Amino acid sequence: MRLVWLWSHCLSTVSSFASLNLAQPLLQAIEQSGYTEPTPIQQKAIPHVLAGADLMAAAQTGTGKTAGFTLPILQQLLEQGPRQRKAGCPQVLILTPTRELAAQILESVRTYGRHTKITSMVMFGGVNINPQITALKKPIDILVATPGRLLDHVSQKTLDLSQVEVFVLDEADRMLDMGFIRDIKKIMRLLPQQRQSLLFSATFVDEIRELARGVLRNPVEVSVSAPNTTAQRVHQTVHLVDQSDKRDVLSHIIRESGWYQVLVFTRTKHGANRLAEKLVKDGLQAAAIHGNKSQAARTRALDDFKSGKISVLVATDIAARGLDIDQLPQVVNFELPNVPEDYVHRIGRTGRAGAAGQALSLVDREELKHLKAIERLIKKSIEQTPAPKGWTPSVASPPDRPAAAAKPRHRSRPNAAVGARKPARQSNVRSLNG
Repeated sequence: MRLVWLWSHCLSTVSSFASLNLAQPLLQAIEQSGYTEPTPIQQKAIPHVLAGADLMAAAQTGTGKTAGFTLPILQQLLEQGPRQRKAGCPQVLILTPTRELAAQILESVRTYGRHTKITSMVMFGGVNINPQITALKKPIDILVATPGRLLDHVSQKTLDLSQVEVFVLDEADRMLDMGFIRDIKKIMRLLPQQRQSLLFSATFVDEIRELARGVLRNPVEVSVSAPNTTAQRVHQTVHLVDQSDKRDVLSHIIRESGWYQVLVFTRTKHGANRLAEKLVKDGLQAAAIHGNKSQAARTRALDDFKSGKISVLVATDIAARGLDIDQLPQVVNFELPNVPEDYVHRIGRTGRAGAAGQALSLVDREELKHLKAIERLIKKSIEQTPAPKGWTPSVASPPDRPAAAAKPRHRSRPNAAVGARKPARQSNVRSLNG
């Protein structure tokens, strides 16, 4: 990686979006969205993208990295002006691991580009391909896609990537975790050699740097946090609880604490369903979201959670990325993840953009090895406190089977989570976190 000092003075003085040399239509859209100041990752990334440099950017989830690439890309397209483009031949490709993230990025593109004539579309699996084929019969400027469905279109010759000028690989670490490395390499071979490439990741493990060497050319590297750090404003706590008691303990904690919005992560889809059913039985408004749920059911559950209709959303790790929930106060790890980096992504749902957050983990003795691995990764010990008393055991039922050893990091393509929209509840003065 080369050392770049050219923008150092400029970056230290950036305090508003106007100082980033963005066009008036973009500034107008930003203002209408209620944002006033760029976040640190936006301050660092946007000037480099506008300068045409390849970029490798590390930022915790919720720091505004999506706008860190969508805004300068929109600016570049505006500066180029109208161009004659072939149908199904995008100028910008944004690749992301899940449907949820793809939909969220498309929303950001359209929100900030609302006063322009820039065209965009999203494609992902799990839905009818025909509307996407129809959309590709028209010229498009920006394509947001998941790897599998994109390759489906390439194989059907409904999509041509030969004119891509800007390529964005978002959530690169999650791409590797979900087994997309072969698909990424296939897609790379379809892109022009001369292009600008941007890689965004929550973490910079060795595998990401190896991937970057194949994607980027002489990139600028920027970061707004130490590698694999958890959000500084998230208070992390562990309760040691037997696996068979976890549902009763968590139900008691939620009811006694009066939590009004809590996101709970489980390892398995079956476990998510059982926990949601238990909470509903105990009088709580709860729903589960995971890959086996229909897209309509996932969308409904997420919208109900954002609006406050339900107070507890139980999710598998497929929903750990991209959930854009404003000021989410509480995250619970019903079970610890097998992959330590997933802990960082999970609790990154709370404590976003300077807000305070709470992360509670219920840990069985069998999970202590996972806890130690997490503490090594984040380089800190997590406070352990006794589980609260006063909870009542349910009628005996078989406990959830503990998850087996960690699956290989490079797995087959899973079903991805549905896209999320920004919640309506927002403060008057805030930073842009899209």
